[in-house]
Amino acid sequence: MIYYLLKLFISAGVIVAVTEIAKRNNSAASIIHSLPLTSLLAFIWLYVETKDSALIGRHAFGTFWFVLPTLPMFLMMPWLIKKLGGFWPALGTGIILTVALYALTMRLLKMAGVEL
Repeated sequence: MIYYLLKLFISAGVIVAVTEIAKRNNSAASIIHSLPLTSLLAFIWLYVETKDSALIGRHAFGTFWFVLPTLPMFLMMPWLIKKLGGFWPALGTGIILTVALYALTMRLLKMAGVEL
């Protein structure tokens, strides 16, 4: 139980730290946020729990392919915020775009014979 609370507090702490740093220094927060901290934490927790390096390798491979469809949202958010008049409509549109790109990515990977 203590292990799961530790995982929770460390993982949540990363998110809280990024948002607090962003209030003071957006550039620093953007750099920290761009690091694959979530993936690194997931790799660590998964390895500690399973000791399965092959599983981590497969997970890293899948993560690579599913990061790609998320990238356009980061580029489009500033434009969407201006064009759609605010954060929530832009976020909703960005999420819809990302889901569509996930579906496209999965279809293309399947056509290319890539197994995740």
